[in-house]
Amino acid sequence: MEVLPLVALVAGSAIVAGAARWTPVPAPLLLVAAGLLASYVPGVPSYTLDPHIVLPLLLPPLLYTAAVDSSYLDLRANVRPVALLSVGYVLFATLAVGYAAYLVVPGLSLPVALVLGAVIAPPDAVAATAIARKLGLPNRITTILQGESLVNDATAITAYKVALAAAVGVSAGWAGGIAEFLLASVGGVGVGLLLMVPIHHLRKHLREPLLQNTLSLLIPFVAYAAAERVHASGVLAVVVVALYLGHRNWQVDFATRLQEEAVWRMVAFVLESVVFALIGLQLPVVLKGLAEYEGWDAAWYALAVFLAVVVARFVWVFPATFVPRLSERIRTREPDTTWKAPVIVGWAGMRGVVSLAIAFSVPMSVPHRNLILFLTFTTVIGTLVVQGLTLPPLIRLLRLPPRDVQAETLAEAQAQSEASRAAEERLAELLAEPENALPPPLAQRLRTVMERRRNAVWERLGEVNPVTGESADDVYRRLAREMIASEREVFVNQRDRRQIDDEMLRGLLRRLDLEEAAAYREETA
Repeated sequence: MEVLPLVALVAGSAIVAGAARWTPVPAPLLLVAAGLLASYVPGVPSYTLDPHIVLPLLLPPLLYTAAVDSSYLDLRANVRPVALLSVGYVLFATLAVGYAAYLVVPGLSLPVALVLGAVIAPPDAVAATAIARKLGLPNRITTILQGESLVNDATAITAYKVALAAAVGVSAGWAGGIAEFLLASVGGVGVGLLLMVPIHHLRKHLREPLLQNTLSLLIPFVAYAAAERVHASGVLAVVVVALYLGHRNWQVDFATRLQEEAVWRMVAFVLESVVFALIGLQLPVVLKGLAEYEGWDAAWYALAVFLAVVVARFVWVFPATFVPRLSERIRTREPDTTWKAPVIVGWAGMRGVVSLAIAFSVPMSVPHRNLILFLTFTTVIGTLVVQGLTLPPLIRLLRLPPRDVQAETLAEAQAQSEASRAAEERLAELLAEPENALPPPLAQRLRTVMERRRNAVWERLGEVNPVTGESADDVYRRLAREMIASEREVFVNQRDRRQIDDEMLRGLLRRLDLEEAAAYREETA
């Protein structure tokens, strides 16, 4: 691809994603719609999804960011529902949707139909995470959706390889398919387990943040490539490494964490924006190969496959939610649930770019390849638009209990209070030693900073300013930022009057930036 179209794709995607923050529509849906509209604009180049780019170059970093931000402890606590969705449901959807397509499409062989079923079986990691984050779903539902989306791509890719081998006549039978599935899953986890400890050791002992972040950007690609090299699942390798590193991220230098968070937020924003825009831009490529099918026939096939995808998910989710709860051990170990949770999980099965990338990797020799591309595209668009647009009102209609912000803030305040007591005791021990002697004002400054950190969370539970609606902590941060802004303006004026040079200005501004970061905690969108 030429440089200018690539730059235009990234810039246009970023603009649309940024604009989505000012609308009630989730960014993935707006990006897909923009891509669909742009595909009809004269002069817009053809952007074809290349599976050799999407799978090894776009999927690993997207999975890595999602897994690093996930909670290993929450996923472990919900391992049963996550496994039932990420493995059981994907295999069930492959068979159910594939068989439905076999019944509906004349001349479609069952092996080729199963290829289609495997292609559109996995819900999308990026879509699920983005929608869940936007809607503020209850924590357990969000964890289950995120956990499912981290692992299901590996299951789908393996199922696709087995189905494709059967479709082209080189299948080794059920035994060979099961062996390949075990090799991919066990091998992927094994590669991740082998890599995670040495990578974490290297991260802890690299003291240069720039080198640390360079390593961080390479990790998902290294894990994915190492696993694929031995014919294992690169997806699982990336997820295992990312979960381990995220769980132990506190052991890394603070400067690295701050810089790494900023870098990965930017990378994830750009890649997610580009991925969803690319989905919409595939329309001309997909329609180009449909000349052999009557328009209404293709539309009927698309509707039938879309309905099969939606129905199959509900057919799996409800029994998978309630049948295991017949066991008293599971009822005791897991929190109680109602019919509302599986309704949300069932309706949140949006498909995405991974399905399209797999579809584009189907060899040209496979019969009905163009139809597979078309049905995958219509299913992805249908689930993103229909389910994505109706999920927010569905959640409001069901009146799911919202996250208990008051309880979360109280837990945070108690944790901070306990940590502050430990810090006070440690400070007293240190100041008692002769080599740590400090002038009283500096010692008091340490105590004041620590005290403010402890009180800040408690103040969020207290009364708010009757005029602005802010807590005392909010007012403190706002005033601190105003003071720092005044200092920053003075420094810039001094530079402009040639009283200080640019090098000195950069040093002074960096100090103010660090103070502003300490005084003001940015709320994550």
